Amino acid sequence: MRPRARVDCPWIAGGTMRSFVFRGPGEVGVVEKPIPRPGPNDAVVLTTAAMVCTSDVHTVRGAIPVRSGVTLGHEAVGTVHALGSAVEGIRVGERVAASGVTPCFQCEFCQRGLSSQCGGRMLGGAKFTVQVDGNLAQYFLVNNAQANLAPIPDALSDHQALYATDMLSTGFVAAEHAELDFGHTVAIFAQGAVGLSATIGCGLRGAGLIIAVESLPERAELARHFGADVVVDHTRCDPVARILELTDGQGVDAAIEALGTPATWEATLRVTKPGGRVSNVGYHGEVSEPLTIPLEAFGYGMSDKQVYGGLNRGGRERLRRIFRLMENGRVDPTRMTTHEFGFDEIERAFSMMAERADGIIKPLIHFG
Repeated sequence: MRPRARVDCPWIAGGTMRSFVFRGPGEVGVVEKPIPRPGPNDAVVLTTAAMVCTSDVHTVRGAIPVRSGVTLGHEAVGTVHALGSAVEGIRVGERVAASGVTPCFQCEFCQRGLSSQCGGRMLGGAKFTVQVDGNLAQYFLVNNAQANLAPIPDALSDHQALYATDMLSTGFVAAEHAELDFGHTVAIFAQGAVGLSATIGCGLRGAGLIIAVESLPERAELARHFGADVVVDHTRCDPVARILELTDGQGVDAAIEALGTPATWEATLRVTKPGGRVSNVGYHGEVSEPLTIPLEAFGYGMSDKQVYGGLNRGGRERLRRIFRLMENGRVDPTRMTTHEFGFDEIERAFSMMAERADGIIKPLIHFG
């Protein structure tokens, strides 16, 4: 373990920072807040780069209940500014990343391998913004830092490391839950950043045929770049019929829902063969319409199809494994970054994400 550099007073008394916050439904802004102070097991990170996530947009629209004034964001990297007295193996000044999900890794659910459901709360590991301030701020606090902070290898840029905090980790969960063997077939509905990450993950797990469903030309091009063998444009054909045609009428071994709509949810069940898996990482909280199961496609409950819902699992070890893939050239997700901004332009970046303006996929936010 790296020795911990003890700093008794690493913050400025009464110091403040700028934070991008949720003011109320549909309203955001930048405000001054006190620089956080770490508890014994925590760390405070000085932010160097961050990204805006579609989940932040969902939150501001009211789909995820949070308190007014809470700081948004859960994708950020930086350098260690202050450490709690019990934190070991991390030093002040070290470049680090924290996952968008920061479980305690001590409760029953974490110890059962369900770290994203930390504390027995639905998605309880997703603490940023939902339970505590997020990290679209000049400084941010990381709970249980020894388990949740990972040093960024010298070979990786902050830009690359950011993708490990949420997009790649979440997309890879989708591929993991698809339980692919070498040569298996998989269909991935939607090629936003999570869907593209799922496409990468399915390739890494040995899929023999990767079918991406996407209509936007720029995203379709990225899907091919990241390993999709076929891209189906759902505005030009029935994607279910086309996927069945591509698989000789059998359907795919696994289907991934990466958008969060009733239509794509039903489509994943319709294209999955008996005995296959449906892996859901799309967020379904913005559509009031309930999800339904097409009974014939589900074999009236007896088709041996399995349905998984998953989220970024968090933790230092998962970050390290994703870093390793990037260090050795197996993954370079940075082509998903379509726009770059300074922190003083954060409101514009968020507005573009909310409006899906100018073909935006992921905006990179530079601090300092």
